[in-house]
Amino acid sequence: MTATESKFQKDRKLLMTLARNDFKAKFAGSYLGVIWAFVQPLVTVFIYWFVFGVALKASNGSGYPYIVWIVAGLVPWFYFSDAWNAGTSAMVSYDYLVKKVVFNINILPMVKLVSTLFINLFFLLIGFVLSCLYGFVPGLHTLQIFYYLAGLILLVIGLVYFTAAVAVFFRDMIQIVGIALQIGIWATPIMWNCGETLAAWPWLIRLFKLNPMYYIVDGYRDALLTGTWFFEKGWWTLYFWCFTLGMLWIGTRVFKKLKVHFADVL
Repeated sequence: MTATESKFQKDRKLLMTLARNDFKAKFAGSYLGVIWAFVQPLVTVFIYWFVFGVALKASNGSGYPYIVWIVAGLVPWFYFSDAWNAGTSAMVSYDYLVKKVVFNINILPMVKLVSTLFINLFFLLIGFVLSCLYGFVPGLHTLQIFYYLAGLILLVIGLVYFTAAVAVFFRDMIQIVGIALQIGIWATPIMWNCGETLAAWPWLIRLFKLNPMYYIVDGYRDALLTGTWFFEKGWWTLYFWCFTLGMLWIGTRVFKKLKVHFADVL
């Protein structure tokens, strides 16, 4: 085993340890503990379904049961929202580790991403079960859920490395990300069908599709419901990966450039 491989394994083990501790620390002291991690999103799903699907009788315009359609959209959004929001404040939260000379601070933004992934995998399973209950049996096309999950993770990594680095010097970035997420859940869109609502304004639909999370949410619905393959989306798929890889390059480059000053500022 080379020194590089040994260092990689140590960093990976440390990352998983910190992620588990971070996951447990969120609910330390409460009677139900980590159960709250699953209860809160379930309550959110129920509220959205009841308000839009029952009270307002909203239509998704696709013919699919509203509860299945909205869950397929909320599963990736919950991860994106939690990971980006928590990851942005990672360096500030772990300032005591940043100041340690021998500690590899490159893994700190990843801690939040991994800890929130635990919950996301649980809700992905819920999405599968719910789809089956409504008669949408998983097929070969369902496997592309892992393609969209990989795209989602890479997108969040790029965003988190950028905002986490900037937040060390400009704490308002944490609040800016929070506001962006409040707007983003409606701009994705998740609770309403963009194609149906904006059918008279095709240019506006194209504008909404510039949001990379639109691609991910639509992809999760394709994997669980419609059966449409990602390579059928052509230019839209190309745009998403250009944006994601570009953001990943920018985020890691900014982080690498600024990290030498983190300990002094914190």
